[in-house]
Amino acid sequence: MLEELNVKNFALIDDITVSFSGGFNVLSGETGAGKSILVGALGVLLGKKSDTSFIRNGCQEAVISGIINISGHREVSLWMEKHGISDEDGALIIRRTLKRTGRGAIYVQSVPVLRTDLEELTSYLVDMHSQHEHQSLFVVENHRKLLDRFAGLEKEALSFNEMFQSLSRMKRNMKQLQESQEDHIFLVEKLKKEITEIEKAELVPGEEENLEKDIAILARREEVFSSIDAFRNLISENRGGVLSRLREAGATLENLSEIDATLSPLQKRLESSFIELEDIGDTLRTYQQQFEVDPEELSRKEERLALISSLEKKYGNTLEDVIGKCEENRRRLSDLEDSDFDMEQLAKKIEAETERLKEAAQTLSKKRSEASVNLQQKIESNLRELGMKSARFIVDLDRQKNRSGNSVYTPWGIDSIEFLLSANSGEPEKPLKSVASGGEISRVMLALKTVLADSDDVSSLVFDEIDTGIGGEVALAVGAHMRDLAQYKQVLSITHLASIAVFADNHIIVKKELIEGRTVTSVSNLENGERTREIARMLSGDRDGSASLSHAEEMLRTYGSV
Repeated sequence: MLEELNVKNFALIDDITVSFSGGFNVLSGETGAGKSILVGALGVLLGKKSDTSFIRNGCQEAVISGIINISGHREVSLWMEKHGISDEDGALIIRRTLKRTGRGAIYVQSVPVLRTDLEELTSYLVDMHSQHEHQSLFVVENHRKLLDRFAGLEKEALSFNEMFQSLSRMKRNMKQLQESQEDHIFLVEKLKKEITEIEKAELVPGEEENLEKDIAILARREEVFSSIDAFRNLISENRGGVLSRLREAGATLENLSEIDATLSPLQKRLESSFIELEDIGDTLRTYQQQFEVDPEELSRKEERLALISSLEKKYGNTLEDVIGKCEENRRRLSDLEDSDFDMEQLAKKIEAETERLKEAAQTLSKKRSEASVNLQQKIESNLRELGMKSARFIVDLDRQKNRSGNSVYTPWGIDSIEFLLSANSGEPEKPLKSVASGGEISRVMLALKTVLADSDDVSSLVFDEIDTGIGGEVALAVGAHMRDLAQYKQVLSITHLASIAVFADNHIIVKKELIEGRTVTSVSNLENGERTREIARMLSGDRDGSASLSHAEEMLRTYGSV
């Protein structure tokens, strides 16, 4: 559960801290106050991509931090153990910094992590739904993913995909063998040659950047030499250098110490300075000798960098691409060498793998079919609660077919999966894109999120303006539904509708103010009378009028608590 969010120098936000509770949390405020900015900052904290445009004008960095309660969350505990991160009494502390230089930093419990690692970690904890995600329901491929997630078939589908890809590689190899054994030999030799060329280079990730840095230093070797010589001449014990003068000063200070013993510590301090300066000179001499010992180092490093560049031109855009190409070639070579020109053996292997794929596809399809009925029932039940009492939701499960109408296997099985909806009685079921209005698609998405919330351990759901296109009784139904959902999940929602906000357990207002000529976003948790005035504003725009206040009080008595 998300307990606290602190945001500094992010867009219009100067420095705010927001406290969230369990249950249903609502954020409201005037249009443009910064509600979506706040949710955007939360998204960045959870691992979404970001750039310097998020940093507040006049600032060099933005900092977002948060505290999430992870007590009893097994997947998160396993993730943290895998990454060597300790549990802080059930509290997960995340901190992310965005800098003008583009070099940000991410810390989990003070341990630096990659953005992709952060995104993986928080996916176990928080499910964020923004307005543009409504459109994801119009992409049919997402329907398969949602059904598999609901049915707990994601790992099984991924396993099938790996089996499909393996079989596809074998078929490609078979085709290559059939075309010509000469082509097969040529391809094997080509792969070996490429592997040898890359392996011979003994590439190391990150090497290119280090070479460029070293070359930049070595290219200025003469300047380094002359600067070191100049420095050593300045501090030399000969020719009136600093060390020589210090030695004279030491003798003078020694004489003073004989006169007054209290000055003895000064002599020791001077001796330390002499030793330190002498050590600096020795260190620079050793540094200079590195260049003198190997004058060809610059040439070798330039040649090394040129070699890497030539490999990048042949095998990819980056050093990592070249290394990846070598790994890919090894896999292809292994597949080809396994065939050993034995067409019959390879054909038998393909036949056996095809049968195994068919069985896996049938099993996966059967489980999807069983789950689809359950999903339909649950979605329709939720849609009725959300005011779509006559809606029919269909998971259309059919066989994938080619242009000739024959069933085919795809990377994810044999099923063609699409969600259909009839929003009103008497209307046929049609694809979501054809029938759903803005308000209807919002409710379908909320129904899906609710159903999926039952099938995972994600403890927090975040909705950015789920109320798009709805109002009246429908808004009340959505508010009641989100309150019920919040009985077992933490729910955070931005809303403009009083009909939803009255159901909240924790009401947070977001304001935009002008302070010393700068626009600043602020937040506060509303209590009692303050909440009544905010509900009144949301109802009519008048937070102080007797009629709007009376209406607000009545709604809070009926649906919430003052």
